Amino acid sequence: MSRSALKLHTPAGRKALDKLMHEAQRKAEALAETKTAKPGKSPAARPAAAKKAAAGSGEIRIIGGQWRRKRLPVAQRPGLRPTPDRVRETLFNWLGQDLAGWKCVDAFAGTGALGFEAASRGAASVLMNELDAGLQQQLQRLQQQLQAGMVKLQRGDALSCLKSCSGQDLVLLDPPFGQAELFEPALKAAAEAINEDGYIYLEAPEAWDDGRLQAFGLSVYRYLKAGAVHAHLLRRQKN
Repeated sequence: MSRSALKLHTPAGRKALDKLMHEAQRKAEALAETKTAKPGKSPAARPAAAKKAAAGSGEIRIIGGQWRRKRLPVAQRPGLRPTPDRVRETLFNWLGQDLAGWKCVDAFAGTGALGFEAASRGAASVLMNELDAGLQQQLQRLQQQLQAGMVKLQRGDALSCLKSCSGQDLVLLDPPFGQAELFEPALKAAAEAINEDGYIYLEAPEAWDDGRLQAFGLSVYRYLKAGAVHAHLLRRQKN
């Protein structure tokens, strides 16, 4: 047995061994943290970076029509919820894809996903209304980028917009889910804005059945649930 091994059986030797093992463990933990952390970003910086990303830019994609597959940059805002691709695709399948000659209103335009989709599919006119000044400016930039002459932009209250419209073939209603008080007056105004054979698209956090829609003279023509989204295509009730 070597002289160094003998020292490990002494109190001083055991103390020295404990110290070496502790130091090795500390170095191993430090090395692991270095490998998992991204260069130049401390753990404290990561929440700030995530917050910045959430407030940055996103995009929407046009599903069909003349601007098919076109990707448009849009702002990301709390509560701003573009209609999902799957839901938009289903909606325009319900409507028959070709909206040539249609008059449309997108009352709560937001990112413009629904309104630009209608314009891409041949609508003769699409009035896109948005209350938020920043979003309205963004819609203007996208309109210019697409050279969408059929799209008219308006800034203001959605209910006032709907009450000023008539003879529409399609009214698009996508109120903020957190403002439940908007749904009933928006449906009432939309029902008065469409023509006899017109459609209303309603996107809501819950299902609306015929019993609930009867007060507005409307009934469900098509319905889809996709995640938290309840998508309804409504028509006038037939006598």
